[in-house]
Amino acid sequence: MKISAVIPAYNSAQFIRAAISSIQAQTSPVDEIIVVDDGSSDDTEQVLAQLSANIIYHKQANQGPSAARNKGIELASGDWIAFLDADDQWTPDKISKQLQTLAAYPELKLIAGDMAEIDNDDRLITESVLAKHQLLATFKHLAGHAVPNALAALVRKNFIPTGTVLVKRDTVVDAGLFSADIRFGEDLELWAKIAAHHPICCLPDILMLRRQHGNNATQASENMLLDLTKVAESIRLYAAAQLSQQGVNPDQLVADAYWTLGYWYFAAGDMAKAKPAFAKSLKQQFKLNSLLYLMASSLPPVLISAIRAVKLKFAKS
Repeated sequence: MKISAVIPAYNSAQFIRAAISSIQAQTSPVDEIIVVDDGSSDDTEQVLAQLSANIIYHKQANQGPSAARNKGIELASGDWIAFLDADDQWTPDKISKQLQTLAAYPELKLIAGDMAEIDNDDRLITESVLAKHQLLATFKHLAGHAVPNALAALVRKNFIPTGTVLVKRDTVVDAGLFSADIRFGEDLELWAKIAAHHPICCLPDILMLRRQHGNNATQASENMLLDLTKVAESIRLYAAAQLSQQGVNPDQLVADAYWTLGYWYFAAGDMAKAKPAFAKSLKQQFKLNSLLYLMASSLPPVLISAIRAVKLKFAKS
């Protein structure tokens, strides 16, 4: 088998050298490193030119990380693809552990793993993201076996960090690659499409150090929540039958995404956007809570403030 490592890069001069070094340091080497420069305006290209590694370099106009990863997959000659963001690092035995798992369970089409988080000075912030989300024990128990009902597990909590993934190239292409029009949750959408039809696993081992800084800190925002409604609708369209078989109501999945968006608007006081979001949630699946919030969104702002004050008073009493 041949493994291609794909790195999307955007103004990554500060950290990309360490990312490349972590790939070069693998105890089981990859066959090629592909860097897709997504319109950088800093010294990313110059830094890469100074490295001794045999790097396939492609520069394109800025289109976002999904488009950059897709281009990397297109350029790859490997039959397996691994991903790494330009400011993150692999642990030295990342590929080796995945190859050992694949040898034991050759039916797997995607192998992911745990990750730690570091700051800009490489200081450890989080020892295990799986442990942080109370998932580590589950994957320790599975010990490399395929995740049962993986699609249902993913839509409840995305347990796959993109930088830990090793995936069969044909599998990721058949699933449609990353959706370039989705900037938040595009990874979940793709992993869910793969999990709907193929066995996947997540190792309870730290395979990556993810750099946590202001540019990648996850915060609820309008754009993120709007994209998550697209993700839910896409997964339902692609895998409604599989969701139902695994105990997830496809319509409820979409309804919940719109409810979360509506509540964000409601909390921000933007009732003009909250109302259609709650209405879309109700259209997918009836829930009394959605109806009540839809009705509340039509109330005068003064009355909403009064109701909030009463609720706060009772909560403190």
